[in-house]
Amino acid sequence: MGLKVAKFGGSSVADVIQFKKVRSIVQTDPSRTVVVVSAPGKRYPNDTKLTDLLYLCQTHVEHNLPWDQLFQVVCDRFTAMAMSLGLGSSQLNLEKEFETIKRDLNGGAGADYIASRGEYLNALLMARFLDFEFVDAAGLILFDERGHFLAEETDEALRTRLKKHKGAVIPGFYGSMPGGRIKTFSRGGSDITGSLVARALHADVYENWTDVHGFLVADPGIVKDPQPIDYITYQELRELSYMGASVLHEDAIFPVRETNIPINIRNTNDADHPGTTILADVPRDPEKIVTGIAGSKDFTVIALYKHRMNKDRGFVRRLFGILEDYDLGFEHLPTGIDTMSLVLSNEKVADRLPDIVADIEKKLEPDNIEVNEDIALIATVGKGMSSRKGVSASLFTALAEADINIRLIDQGSSEMNIIVGVLNRDFEKAIRAIYGAFIGGRK
Repeated sequence: MGLKVAKFGGSSVADVIQFKKVRSIVQTDPSRTVVVVSAPGKRYPNDTKLTDLLYLCQTHVEHNLPWDQLFQVVCDRFTAMAMSLGLGSSQLNLEKEFETIKRDLNGGAGADYIASRGEYLNALLMARFLDFEFVDAAGLILFDERGHFLAEETDEALRTRLKKHKGAVIPGFYGSMPGGRIKTFSRGGSDITGSLVARALHADVYENWTDVHGFLVADPGIVKDPQPIDYITYQELRELSYMGASVLHEDAIFPVRETNIPINIRNTNDADHPGTTILADVPRDPEKIVTGIAGSKDFTVIALYKHRMNKDRGFVRRLFGILEDYDLGFEHLPTGIDTMSLVLSNEKVADRLPDIVADIEKKLEPDNIEVNEDIALIATVGKGMSSRKGVSASLFTALAEADINIRLIDQGSSEMNIIVGVLNRDFEKAIRAIYGAFIGGRK
């Protein structure tokens, strides 16, 4: 019998009904012996995620505002879930856990600590409900004193601890630094925890259970009834996740990719559906050119022109130095012999754009500089693109026929993705045009 690590996202553990679905899924397959859980998500559209409530508690504490009633909402939700599951808060000693969290909050515990308590408390409930052991991620998912993740140490700690248990539930999203201080991943980081556990245990499959059947070729909010993606490579998924396909945290790919462990995206609400399987390599379908289309709005493009730019030694280094001064990373960097376009996230640039442009003009002395803050990026991704003639022509023709002006073009060296920049207002129309050109009514 193989080993499956099953991670359940916030929507999959949002309430008692979802808890019972999780137990059915776990009990159906005895190879699901390690479970990773997120904090409870939304129970209905206007509900508030537990993690958001906990962040709000921290904000109130920092501003010396009353926060007891807010935290009581968190306590009441967990207490009600425990009672409805037939556990009772006394069995789990929830009151003691709540008092510990309140004491730590009053004692100056940081935002990472309070944000992690949703996963911590939910894992306690799930472990008792499944009759598995609760295994805290603190002390197993390890970071150094500067908050840098320690991969090898984490592998060893997880492997040593988990081999002692026949069934274990681990809270996702966080680990610890030296001295026990809690350190979280970015939002959605429970996916990363599941991936790390799967790698440490050399799992046969990493199952990521959520509220969708897996990946679709395009966003169903933009394209009506887009085709599902049954199989996709790690590399293709990385490109799509980076560009906005948000079923799986993009950083969750790396740990399992290194050990060639398949990821299976599954729907907790339809457990019999096979979902999407992510593999190192997928047999090539000659009919399949494009695997997926994804994108995001609100980017700034700073287009630089300088005569003989390629002869200006240190030009790129100085440009990157400016980005480093502002603690900014770039999204893309299309280049020509005398041109370079710097693509930045509007959210990360915020109100610093005039200062950034001024520094570029001062330190790089370009002959011309143009700025456009109204750009959307769209990635068309597929391993089949590199071996097929006329892909770019088909894409650009589809956009031209939809009366869409392309403001930027960038193609990766792997030739498996083409990124175009269009105006924000053309974003949805462009995705529909690309989908129609490559997928259309093909089944």
